[in-house]
Amino acid sequence: MSTRPRHYLGLLDRYRDRLPVTPGMRIISLCEGNTPLIPLENLSREAGHDVKIYAKFEGLNPTGSFKDRGMTMAVTQAVHEGTKAVICASTGNTSAAAAAYAARAGVRAFVLIPEGKIALGKLAQAMIQGAVVVQIEGNFDDGMRIVKEMADAAPIAIVNSINPYRLQGQKTAAFEIVDELGRAPDYHCIPVGNAGNISAYWTGFSEYAAVSPRTAACGFCTDACAFPHPAVCDTRPVMVGYQAAGSAPFVRGGPVENPETIATAIRIGNPQSWHLAWAAVNESGGWVDELTDEEILKAQKLLAEREGVFCEPASAISVGGLLRDIKAGKIKPGSVITCTLTGHGLKDPDTAIKQSDGAVLRIPADTDAVKRAILDRM
Repeated sequence: MSTRPRHYLGLLDRYRDRLPVTPGMRIISLCEGNTPLIPLENLSREAGHDVKIYAKFEGLNPTGSFKDRGMTMAVTQAVHEGTKAVICASTGNTSAAAAAYAARAGVRAFVLIPEGKIALGKLAQAMIQGAVVVQIEGNFDDGMRIVKEMADAAPIAIVNSINPYRLQGQKTAAFEIVDELGRAPDYHCIPVGNAGNISAYWTGFSEYAAVSPRTAACGFCTDACAFPHPAVCDTRPVMVGYQAAGSAPFVRGGPVENPETIATAIRIGNPQSWHLAWAAVNESGGWVDELTDEEILKAQKLLAEREGVFCEPASAISVGGLLRDIKAGKIKPGSVITCTLTGHGLKDPDTAIKQSDGAVLRIPADTDAVKRAILDRM
């Protein structure tokens, strides 16, 4: 009788054969991954053109963002190499994930954040989890420059996406999408900030496509598979990235010196995965476009009100962009579209509250008063 635990143990356990996990490694995990692929039925119907839209809700990872996928692999490798401390520059989500996994591993975490440019929900996570938070008088790109210089001055592991183990962990989201759909989507839409995630997804989709279901276990094909033919299983999606208009170096064709956007998670003017991201876009026949802050917030509210999914502003850009591209005819009718929602809305509650309709009602603690208030708004 097998003694293998029945409960889910995290993505390094689930996909260890596809990751740089070696025998005897101490796995640093918070049981991340296995996030839901939510059918956006209302938005699919309203978009028309017989499309099917799914949201990969990465906000349901342990620290509330997709960063956990890369951090479990990066910190596991760092600990395996004997590192006693990790460091990152962050607009928020990376710092939260780095702090959590460092705490789990029993190593020190140092996080550099831009002054006044981080949502409080993310800052609170890094602080309560014991990270040394260094707030710099500059932006993310300044922090990234300093972090890279620090690696040469101290025995410390960088856990930003320039760490190749980060992208190895993040590619597993693409594995999960194919596992859950039973095929690759026709299009995958994703927010682009530092550009590591679009690169990681393309790696994941490409690795799954390279495995013939007739010669190896691809992770989802079985005798009862609805898509048993290699012609279907070896397809890859068109990769579509979206940036905030005030922070869109890929759209501008080069670095943006002073990026500005309400979507703090993608407020990055000099992406570190520039070449990998362009490879993903070009090889897949995809594109990168931009949305204004107004369009981003509209998409965040639309997701919450029409689908009950509360994501942070940067996440919503993928939905706002794909809906616009469906309407413009850039996405073919009848397509299966997946989009990544990178972080939970509770990361930045202030922004959500500011755009909510009306104020909280204040009335007497009286049944009749409550009844009137409700009936007046029915």
